[in-house]
Amino acid sequence: MTSQYAKLNIANKEPTDCIDFRSDTVTLPSAEMFQAMVEAKLGDDVYGEDRETNDLQDYAAELLGKEAALFFPTGTQSNLSAILSHCQRGDEVLIGREYHTNVYEAHGASVLGGVGICTIDTNHRGSISVKDMLSQIKADDPHFGITKLLCLENTVSGRVQPQEKINELADAAHAHGLKVHLDGARLFNAHIHSGLSLKDLCYSLDSVSICLSKGLGSPAGSLLVGDHETIRKAKRLRKILGGGMRQVGVLAACGMYALKNNVIRLLEDHDNARRLTQGLSECKDLQVGIDEAQTNMTFFHCPKEHRENLQAFLLENNILVPKLSSASRLVCHLGVSKADVDFTVEVVQHYFKD
Repeated sequence: MTSQYAKLNIANKEPTDCIDFRSDTVTLPSAEMFQAMVEAKLGDDVYGEDRETNDLQDYAAELLGKEAALFFPTGTQSNLSAILSHCQRGDEVLIGREYHTNVYEAHGASVLGGVGICTIDTNHRGSISVKDMLSQIKADDPHFGITKLLCLENTVSGRVQPQEKINELADAAHAHGLKVHLDGARLFNAHIHSGLSLKDLCYSLDSVSICLSKGLGSPAGSLLVGDHETIRKAKRLRKILGGGMRQVGVLAACGMYALKNNVIRLLEDHDNARRLTQGLSECKDLQVGIDEAQTNMTFFHCPKEHRENLQAFLLENNILVPKLSSASRLVCHLGVSKADVDFTVEVVQHYFKD
């Protein structure tokens, strides 16, 4: 498997001088977001006294239609705390084989929580079928771990999951006594693409993790939302995992700014990704996933003989992309403008003309 986090030789490049398509995690705070940090009303969040954090948690819970929310430094810690809030040692969680919680979070639920992971195949859109999910729920037999949780994801590699499918999976899981958690790191992209409210997207779910530091542009932070009991358990787990912070309102203020100002602007990223997809599709040497450009990502197959040379050529032109492969991904975000997209298309087209 090619890692999306593979290191590149960019020692002589200043990232701020480059057009960076590696991920929407590379976004930097705006001047207005920095000002929100300066004006933050701070306290000790371990004591529950940081006003900015409390306000952010209340706002997020209301936004997603849940009872409570909890701020975490990372999405990985938020997802892990959610799983361990729903499961005990020896229990089992069902997760899509390609989902972030299975592939990119170091199996923390098993390593730290003693929770077994059962993976389920997904289709080309990233969806799990109800039939496949139900087939993996274990019988009440001492030979097996107890299946307690279904973990879903939306979006999956930029693809928005049909809400009726998520609701169907959640209903089937609930009918068999399972809880349902959603890794919603890019849930706001799904919200913009689908036109559904965030409450509608989360209605059938027991807990949801949302990321503030991807397309929303906050420098760090995620939120776990759910019912009071889940969040109570998650707060204890956050402490165990070292995620209890003090005057964290400087980050919470960024998160609040992001939620109030940077959600609608995600549409610009979606438009730029479609523009990038269309431009790259005009290069006959690339196989571009036209139908895959739903949100802020562009996918294409780069022929093996071109990967190193194209990567180097892009870098010479101050364009950063992940290590090119048979399944390359470029991500648009608030640090990438329409002009940046057009320049990138021009550079790629120039490479293949020579």
